[in-house]
Amino acid sequence: GAAGGMAAAGVAAAGLGSGDFSDLREIKKQLLSVAERSRERGLQHSGKWASELAFALDPLPLSELPPPPALTEEDARDLDAYTLAKSYFDLKEYDRAAYFLRGCKSQKAYFLYMYSRYLSGEKKKDDETVDSLGPLEKGQVKNEALRELRVELSKKHKARELDGFGLYLYGVVLRKLDLVKEAIDVFVEAAHVLPLHWGAWLELCNLITDKEMLKFLSLPDTWMKEFFLAHIYTELQLIEEALQKYQSLIDAGFSKSTYIISQIAVAYHNIRDIDKALSIFNELRKQDPYRIENMDTFSNLLYVRSMKPELSYLAHNLCEIDKYRVETCCVIGNYYSLRSQHEKAALYFQRALKLNPRYLGAWTLMGHEYMEMKNTSAAIQAYRHAIEVNKRDYRAWYGLGQTYEILKMPFYCLYYYRRAHQLRPNDSRMLVALGECYEKLNQLVEAKKCYWRAYAVGDVEKMALVKLAKLHEQLNESEQAAQCYIKYIQDIYSCGEIVEHLEVSTAFRYLAQYYFKCKLWDEASACAQKCCAFNDTREEGKALLRQILQLRNQGETSSTDIAAPFFLPASLSANNTPTRRVSPLNLSSVTP
Repeated sequence: GAAGGMAAAGVAAAGLGSGDFSDLREIKKQLLSVAERSRERGLQHSGKWASELAFALDPLPLSELPPPPALTEEDARDLDAYTLAKSYFDLKEYDRAAYFLRGCKSQKAYFLYMYSRYLSGEKKKDDETVDSLGPLEKGQVKNEALRELRVELSKKHKARELDGFGLYLYGVVLRKLDLVKEAIDVFVEAAHVLPLHWGAWLELCNLITDKEMLKFLSLPDTWMKEFFLAHIYTELQLIEEALQKYQSLIDAGFSKSTYIISQIAVAYHNIRDIDKALSIFNELRKQDPYRIENMDTFSNLLYVRSMKPELSYLAHNLCEIDKYRVETCCVIGNYYSLRSQHEKAALYFQRALKLNPRYLGAWTLMGHEYMEMKNTSAAIQAYRHAIEVNKRDYRAWYGLGQTYEILKMPFYCLYYYRRAHQLRPNDSRMLVALGECYEKLNQLVEAKKCYWRAYAVGDVEKMALVKLAKLHEQLNESEQAAQCYIKYIQDIYSCGEIVEHLEVSTAFRYLAQYYFKCKLWDEASACAQKCCAFNDTREEGKALLRQILQLRNQGETSSTDIAAPFFLPASLSANNTPTRRVSPLNLSSVTP
């Protein structure tokens, strides 16, 4: 009976195919009913997700509200035990709940029985972990209930007696036992049987590590798949695709959904479009002022922009709402870190981890704080924890690279930076770090490739060209070195604002000497004059100008037979600073 009811519900959900949002009322009905069913089983997060999404759609008239789930004979028999146990479950008395549910046969009561046993094991494990939150002891503490649960659930699975929720729990147990392949298969099955349950989709998001794996999944054809794909694209750093999906969901009628708005903000954060992300987060806070999830990401953005008053306000605000939430601790940690109080910051990240040892962001941020405090071994352990929780956290890989760089172990560095680069192929910081590694290992060809690629993908810190130029200098490739310095100067001046860059003077000094060697006096003196504007090159600039004057007076006119391969752009040769971007190839030649 119960299984038949489940199957019928599954079919109803599959009625609207993937990308079919024509019937929003039907979708709203489905969301309301699955939210109710999730709550009956104690699956609060899936219930919350469905409720939030339903809230973004127009309300239904009384006649169209979904009916409560039909009760079977078995449900009626188990009703008393279920009602009692659920009240204990809600009070987090899991062992007590499980005790009263022994021998229940109905799907709902059986699920609650197994789930209570699972959560009881998790709670005991977490309590153990908090007592011993030393380095790397997380692995030693196991959830004792998992093995028995797996045996019992796999029997039921073979007999095809698990409904969509049961399959989900079986998948979670398998994942916790590190049986990833089996877990993925079970979650896919769960998504087919009950496509509306977000929990199963979310588990898949955490288990799929690359685009290839995604291709081979046979997912149910349902509108829920769109939300799943958008979410996993964000996770896999395929941000363009993710933003397209979210835009189409907004156009389909979910424009009020706070879930989608927050996901879009996170996506912009991931591609470092900081202004866009900040404005979306501010919008989100207007709509949902007491929201705590994702606020740690918001605080990362404020931190990167060094917005102290805003970060301080956010920290105080979240503290008033709930100071014992993981995200709140991370925001406060970021606040102290921005004020360079690293011990205090590390303390708050530790507190976050006591609240939730599986909270990824805090491990990485704690690693950064230990780096600031020059405690490399603690930093390494924190980053390793982060990677244990999530192999895709590029910041942890990058952090490990930095720690080994401090320890002067370039081979290790190379490995970690390479992993970070694979996860973020278009992030110039990883490429510059890789280049520096290759340079230390004397693999200069590789280093050149990295710096050039960093420049090509859009260099955040504008250092790639200088590093490339210096490599060419080392290799006596003066022409290429000059080329790089010219591009670099154009890049700096084209920003409009002149950034305080130490290397601008280096570039002008090199170019002055280069043109001097080529006997191009006009260009040389233009660059030498530029050198006089900087403290560290002023004397050299003056000396060079004197030399040029001497040689000119001796009548050594600039020889036209040495054809210079290229010249400084006209706009740079005088003292006017250009704000217009000079395209790197069209170096409008100044005839000597």
